[in-house]
This record gives sequence, C-alpha cells and structure tokens, in this order.
Amino acid sequence: MMLDKPGQKPHDRLAEALADDMVAVNALIRSRMASEHAPRIPEVTAHLVEAGGKRLRPMLTLAAARMCGYEGDNHVKLAATVEFIHTATLLHDDVVDESEKRRGRPTANLLWDNKSSVLVGDYLFARSFQLMTETNNIRVLRILSDAAATIAEGEVLQMTAAQDLRTTEAIYLQVVRGKTAALFSAATEVGGVIADMDDTQVKALFDYGDALGIAFQIVDDLLDYWGSDATGKNVGDDFRERKLTLPVIKAVALGDDEERAFWKRTIEKGRQEDGDLEHAIALLNKHGTLEATRAEANAWIAKARTALATLPEHPIRDMLDDLADYVVARVN
Repeated sequence: MMLDKPGQKPHDRLAEALADDMVAVNALIRSRMASEHAPRIPEVTAHLVEAGGKRLRPMLTLAAARMCGYEGDNHVKLAATVEFIHTATLLHDDVVDESEKRRGRPTANLLWDNKSSVLVGDYLFARSFQLMTETNNIRVLRILSDAAATIAEGEVLQMTAAQDLRTTEAIYLQVVRGKTAALFSAATEVGGVIADMDDTQVKALFDYGDALGIAFQIVDDLLDYWGSDATGKNVGDDFRERKLTLPVIKAVALGDDEERAFWKRTIEKGRQEDGDLEHAIALLNKHGTLEATRAEANAWIAKARTALATLPEHPIRDMLDDLADYVVARVN
C-alpha cells in the first residue's frame, strides 16, 4: 500500500494504491476493444478511452475487492467490464444529447457520425457481457446485467422527464439512480461479491456506491448553475439543453404563476432569450434551491460514509471515505 502524499487528492491516492491493478485493467481494455474485422471500432473506442477520464468506476470495483481481501484476478475483468459499460453509455449519450465535446475533446459522433457512435457503443456493451461471464459467477452476472438494464431505463426516463415541469424530485432521483448511481453501486457491490463477503457487507458496499453515485450526479447538476472554469463546468449547459435538474425542480415547486411561465417557456418550450440564464439563476437564489440541493448532496455523502463505516478497517476504506468527501468538496 502506497503512503499518502501531502496535497494529493483522494482520487489520486486511490489510483496510486491501485496502480498495478489499473495497469492490468487498461491492458485488458485495450486488448478487448480491438476488432479484427471492423477497424472503426478501436478507432472510436480509443478516442474516448484514451481521452483521460478518471476511471473512477473501475477503481471502485478494484478498491472494493482489495479492501475485502480478494487476491485473484477476476476483479480486473469486472473493472474492465464496468468501464466498457460506462464508455458505451457515453457514446450513446453524446448522440442523444447532440454533444460536441467530451473530456475536452470533440465527441466521437462529431468526428465520425451518429451511426458509428451507436454501433460501437453496442459493441462495447456486448464486450462487457463477454467479460463478465468469464468470472463464472452468476451473482456478478446478475448484478451487472441488472445495472445495464437500469441504466438504459434511466436514460429513457430522463428523455421524457427532463423537459416536463410535472417531474418531481422522486422521478429525478429515479433518473439519477439509473443514469449514474446504478453503475457506481454495481461497481462496488461486485467487488465484495467476488471476494466472497457476507450479505451484510455486500449490502454496505452497494449502499456506499449508490449514495456516492447519487451525490456525484447531484453535484454535477448543481455545478451547472454554480460552476466556474476551476470546476471544469460550463455554467448553463443544462439550462441551454433544457434539462430539468434538482435545483430547477425545487424552484418550479416554489414558484408563482409568473415564474412557472418562465420555466415553461425556457425549459418545456425551449424558447430561450438573452438574459434568461441570469434570470434562472436569480430564481434559484431567490428560493434557496442551490443551497437546498447542496444540502441533499451532503446528506447522500453522509449515507455513503455511514455504510462504509460498517466495513472492516483498511487503508483503502479510509481512501474511499475521503473520496466521498471529495465528491462534494467542489460545492462546499
């Protein structure tokens, strides 16, 4: 286990502690994203996979397995599986959202086309299922296949709910559990399962990943109105894309008829004018929904840390605890 270095971020400390495992995961990813018959597949996949990304989700699988004392190599296959599922969803998301940038680079759908992004995403989903079956663990297969279905369901739900002012906080949470938290919780849960931990400990790992993933997405949505160059977020992207996220859902519920008419015009109808983003932020501040959203993110992090505290003491457990704090540090 590597010792912490002063000033290192929790994510970096975790990456250093898991460095050997991550080398194996990256090598496996590169070998499995190859295609003998369709060179477009490794071209598109490499563009996204090699773009930098934090590899947070596969690291959660590795961390959970190592923390639970696992000494085999199936955790490497599962970590690569998780990253393939995540990369597939990014390829599909960029098509759905008509995005032009991902991780600071042009998106695959912009460099190639929508057909390539969709089909290569499908290929990566198929590769992920091939990888997970190699563990010969039916419980792992069930967890990850359920997560893949939940992710797809969450994306479809978001498509219908994101521009509907009737969307409630409960529906928002369902979307977040689908599009983000499902893969976080599956990533941590399978690490415990592969290490043969008991049901109570596996549930604690699931609860940690679930709460961490929810907080992660809430913070991401909050930064769209509270961000800056330093946070890596462009303020107003979600507003311009007419996404009904938690700060806005709260503001709609508290708004008067005039305010609801503003949200209806800008979000539901998509008729946005100069100054609308500034007015939207003013309404969020008026009703204190940015602060309320931050409080919810912190409450989910508290749940994550509570779940983690029930697991055996381990240096990686401390890193995961620090990681939970780090997720909300950008808005605290």
